[in-house]
Amino acid sequence: MSERLRRWRLILGGQDADGTGQSLSGVDAKRDATLAALYGEDSGPRAGLGGSSPRVARWLGDIRGYFPSSVVQVMQRDAMERLGLRELLLEPELLDSVQPDVHLVGTLLSLGRAIPEHSRETARAVVGRVVDELEKRLAQPTRQAVGGALHRADRTSRPRPADIDWNRTVLANLRHYQPEQRTVVPQRLIGHGRRLPSVSRQIVLCLDQSGSMAASVVYASVFAAVLASIRSLRTRVVAFDTAVADLTDALADPVELLFGVQLGGGTDINAALAYCADRIDSPRDTVLVLISDLFEGGDEEAMLRRAQALRADGVQVICLLALSDDGAPAYDHDTAAALAALGVPAFACTPDRFPDLMAAAIGQQDIATWAASHDIPLAAPAGDPAE
Repeated sequence: MSERLRRWRLILGGQDADGTGQSLSGVDAKRDATLAALYGEDSGPRAGLGGSSPRVARWLGDIRGYFPSSVVQVMQRDAMERLGLRELLLEPELLDSVQPDVHLVGTLLSLGRAIPEHSRETARAVVGRVVDELEKRLAQPTRQAVGGALHRADRTSRPRPADIDWNRTVLANLRHYQPEQRTVVPQRLIGHGRRLPSVSRQIVLCLDQSGSMAASVVYASVFAAVLASIRSLRTRVVAFDTAVADLTDALADPVELLFGVQLGGGTDINAALAYCADRIDSPRDTVLVLISDLFEGGDEEAMLRRAQALRADGVQVICLLALSDDGAPAYDHDTAAALAALGVPAFACTPDRFPDLMAAAIGQQDIATWAASHDIPLAAPAGDPAE
């Protein structure tokens, strides 16, 4: 069989030749059977994989042997939706067979207290593996970007020679240019300050824990733990639905923090912003990142007034419509436009961009300009041509 016909045969699926005139054998036949169990015409909650935990565990093992990791993750997510396997995840034997990823963690968090006691340790181990992988990927870029921003923000006019910021020093002293010597004689030095033992910035991450924000919550929790480890930052994490939960005490353990999140329920952004505002003691040194799709179930007008008040006090407020790799998110465009009109930039951000975003915010850059320079689409104010 030619490679082209083979691929078409796998795409078309089924037990017969399906118009290609070709049949499958060996590994391809087994691969085709695993696809048919999930995507075939007879697949469903009572067919395909059936309701048997051992049978599902074998299927999960098969797909890991026949497909690359990225495809396995997609098939697992599809199995949750098409075949109703969420309940089977409550069995520890099945959890051991699943390939952990961000979306699986979101599913486990959404199950929450429904996870029976005998499965909790296995569920925590699965979440822990994903968290460890994310920390390895994200921790060093975050510490490097944020640490550099803190040093640049803490400038001094009496720097040590190694700490002189020559670019800014030259710009500040251009009027002292000496034509005959063809050089600038600096009258004022600008330097990077040494790291201070005290806190110089406050970061507040305000997390919408509605079900649609699951992946964002996972990434945000890992970032929060990393930010909390940086000496010159004071980091607070607030999760909300219709109630508000302060998870700051769990920052030392991102797995514990994630299990403090209760995915699902309604959304009251106004109450969450009010809670955060009451705990900000140095507004001009504070960055508040609201991570939400903005489908407000509370008082939207009050929420917008609250955001405006935070801005007026000097808090740098940023709205992330998603913090994930899932592509363009669904969000309330009208609310995003209203926030943009107040000077609160609203946009989706991938995890790989988040360290640079935080560095820009700590350095008090204009975030809308930063996003535009990185080709990140912003929610536009109502009536703006970019809408």
